[in-house]
Amino acid sequence: MFESLSEKLESALQSVTGQGRIDEVNVAETMREIRRALLNADVNYQVAKEFTANVKDAATGEDVLTSVTPGQQLTKIMHDELTRVLGGEHKEIEMAETPPTVILIAGLQGSGKTTFSAKLARHFRKEGHAPLLAASDVYRPAAVDQLKTLADQVNVPVYSIEEDGEIVEDAVRVAEEAVEEARRTARDVVIIDTAGRMHIDEAMMQEVADIKATVEPNETLFIVDSMTGQDAVNTAKEFNERIDYNGVVLTKLDGDTRGGAALSIRTVVDKPIKFASTGEKLDALTPFYPDRMAQRILGMGDVVSFVERAQEQYDEKEAERLQEKIRSEEFDLQDFYDQLQRIQKMGSIKELLGMIPGVGNKISDLDIDEEAFTHIEAIIQSMTPKERAHPEILNGTRRRRIARGSGTEVRDVNQLVSQFEEMKDMMKTMQKMTSQGRGDVSMSNLMNKLTGDGGGQGHSPR
Repeated sequence: MFESLSEKLESALQSVTGQGRIDEVNVAETMREIRRALLNADVNYQVAKEFTANVKDAATGEDVLTSVTPGQQLTKIMHDELTRVLGGEHKEIEMAETPPTVILIAGLQGSGKTTFSAKLARHFRKEGHAPLLAASDVYRPAAVDQLKTLADQVNVPVYSIEEDGEIVEDAVRVAEEAVEEARRTARDVVIIDTAGRMHIDEAMMQEVADIKATVEPNETLFIVDSMTGQDAVNTAKEFNERIDYNGVVLTKLDGDTRGGAALSIRTVVDKPIKFASTGEKLDALTPFYPDRMAQRILGMGDVVSFVERAQEQYDEKEAERLQEKIRSEEFDLQDFYDQLQRIQKMGSIKELLGMIPGVGNKISDLDIDEEAFTHIEAIIQSMTPKERAHPEILNGTRRRRIARGSGTEVRDVNQLVSQFEEMKDMMKTMQKMTSQGRGDVSMSNLMNKLTGDGGGQGHSPR
């Protein structure tokens, strides 16, 4: 996300690199480039103007500290201003003192409301809550079925009303009865998925307003399709004037978005961004942290989010077990397979690499094949437990059988085994270097081995 904007901001900052002082001349030139980059990213004109003015005021006349360069100092000033524009600090969902907490979801059709509702249910379930989804989108064909299908994947019940085999088209009644159902069944969070339209109309606005007046939600969240740029900001403004929502959710941040909505909406509607959705998978939802997003826009990475995702997949005992297997040279293909599964649960490889400082802008044009893991997993799954533990026994006959079972070629099996052995040698070397006090060994080559290419392109072994 924001790759194009990040590249242009980085280019603009080059004008002060190597200079001994930030002065009015070089900062004015830099601000012109930054304003142009923001406008090209579809940022609201007034927001772009105010942003560059504030950065210029903060930067002009700043003496460069001996430990930093002008570019670094201006980057710090821009980071602080971006953080402010994006909301300043992370805002949590307001939970009810007496359950259930009721959350109303609103937005235009196609913005991703139903998918987000299921993602939010999963998010709360992970935190130990017992959510209930309310199917108040009663007009769109198969909307209720879609919500039930998604809810089944996260093991959360859905409340809907059917009479004589037909969906009852009374969204307010569904929402009201869902809250009562949650009280009866000890569900402590109710998420109400509402209907949308292709454009704002009076009927949709009135229905959402009626639901809000009836159930008095603790939170009303407006869903914004990030790919629609300033149209999303204008829609958010109109919705806010009618229903006065509590927060914004940015969806489709993994798409071809220029970033304008994210950078404009907080200033225009004065409501916090609470979540960011970066894909169709139901685990592709993250709480929105303005400072972390500012870091990623400026190409500084997001190490905190990376570590948090890793901690979700690895506990201390698992890390110790894995380290011991590497130390004793017992790391086998089953362990390799298990680690692939964990890495995939953390998110896409390109997104994870984008969280590493200094890497994000450099991979914007890199074609990383996320299907590479699928072929590798198929090959390993076609092996017997003994073959996974002892790949050295894989003779020609076994490799042909594995290739047939995984729908690949023998050369693919050969390549995977070869890459695995190379990776084991690298891990052994790193283990020795770490034991000698040289623990700052780069992990880039290991990642290259995981994605099947010495250059990091991430294509499959096929």
